[in-house]
Amino acid sequence: MADVEEPVEQYEEGAEVGEEEYAEGEEILEEEEEVEYEVSNAGPEVKLFGKWSFDEIEVRDISLVDYIACKGDHATYLPHTAGRYQKKRFRKASCPIVERLACCLMRKGRNAGKKLMAVRIVQHTLEIIHLLTDQNPIQVVVDAIINSGPREDSTRVGGAGVVRRQAVDMSPFRR
Repeated sequence: MADVEEPVEQYEEGAEVGEEEYAEGEEILEEEEEVEYEVSNAGPEVKLFGKWSFDEIEVRDISLVDYIACKGDHATYLPHTAGRYQKKRFRKASCPIVERLACCLMRKGRNAGKKLMAVRIVQHTLEIIHLLTDQNPIQVVVDAIINSGPREDSTRVGGAGVVRRQAVDMSPFRR
């Protein structure tokens, strides 16, 4: 063990450790500042099925803006993201709204698990809506969801065998 010698670095007197490295690093930083990069956010526009844009979609009900996912990160080319939106509470609010429509079509027995068929049905339906109305069918779907959502529900009030129904306002998440 005594035979092993550790390398000893020798430094000049008055020079601090790492001074040369800092000086070289400073020159590199100055060179990087001279180069200007052009960053543009104009990426490819996301269109559902390659036809309908999400840019002009407007949610007119202020209470449902957070629960109808159709803008920004929720814009998709196909309503088949394979996301796990049921793993946490309220995560399904971040599922794209057209995908939620496709998933609702898979509920009945013979349609269970056939998501590609449901996506194809949604695509044909949106095409028919576009032909009939000459509007963006995503906007038509969003407006239909807003109009069809219940605003009031009833709950059971009372105890000891006497039960009465009481009208209550419904939360936007359940609409």
